[in-house]
Amino acid sequence: MTLSRAGLFHLLVVYLVWSSTYLAFKIGTNNGFEPFWMGATRFIPAALLLLGFAVWQRWQVRLSWPEMGMLALSGTVLWIGGNGLILVATQYVPSGYVALMISTTPIWMAILEGLLNRKRPPGWLIVGLLMGLLGILILNVPKLGEGTPTSVLAFILLFISPLLWATGTLYTQRSSPRLEPVVISGYQQLFAGLGFLLLSPLLGEDWHTPTAAGWAANLYLIIFGSLIAYTSYIFAVRLLPLSLVTTYAYVNPVIALLLGWAFLQESIGVWTLVGAVLVLVGVGLVFRSRMKPAAQNTSQP
Repeated sequence: MTLSRAGLFHLLVVYLVWSSTYLAFKIGTNNGFEPFWMGATRFIPAALLLLGFAVWQRWQVRLSWPEMGMLALSGTVLWIGGNGLILVATQYVPSGYVALMISTTPIWMAILEGLLNRKRPPGWLIVGLLMGLLGILILNVPKLGEGTPTSVLAFILLFISPLLWATGTLYTQRSSPRLEPVVISGYQQLFAGLGFLLLSPLLGEDWHTPTAAGWAANLYLIIFGSLIAYTSYIFAVRLLPLSLVTTYAYVNPVIALLLGWAFLQESIGVWTLVGAVLVLVGVGLVFRSRMKPAAQNTSQP
């Protein structure tokens, strides 16, 4: 089977851009933004820009009630459940532990797809996913050695978050209305942004005036994290197998380390190299698992 070139391009965008958003978020929260307040000021402007662009392109933006309900539910599950819980948990546990837990997303996706399809995942897919998870664990050995998580709440949130992101992604792929990906991305982020805006004061966040660095980081998240990368994610979800799309959860930490080495002169040790190799091999096995079965069935109608 030949994988969609457009889908692979959009997956590459997700690989590269989402790897850099961790740094932008850290800069923003260190310079005047509370996590959920930053989410609201990120997603609402991004959504309005995307929907404004869709109107300019004369794409369909008017939703039926069922479509609105679907996009509100998927946007909430993806961003408030899959992303917001991480924002809360990162206050209590080491960043390496967070990355390890998030990297279970492809495994959750494989489990959910197997249950819905009533089919056991291919052997190479299972091996690839487990190898990628092992690579993430090795990548984080130095960070995990700095401390252990002490909050049961944080563990629960980080256990649920990847499951919610996988669930929201699968729901988006199977139930999404036949709208342009830009429109879907816009509405999902709009509903998510409104949810963040509602939750921020309920959680007692103070709406400080961010510094210039904080606003710059948020602007980067709006343009690259939301307008570009998340829209590419919607394209990739539509064009590629989900078990392949969610390999971003393995690749992002590797690229983030390389970016830190290239731009911040952060050191890369033996653990980093071994973990990165295992991650890349695992992703390669996932690609193989998704190409081989289809190649055997090319003669079928």
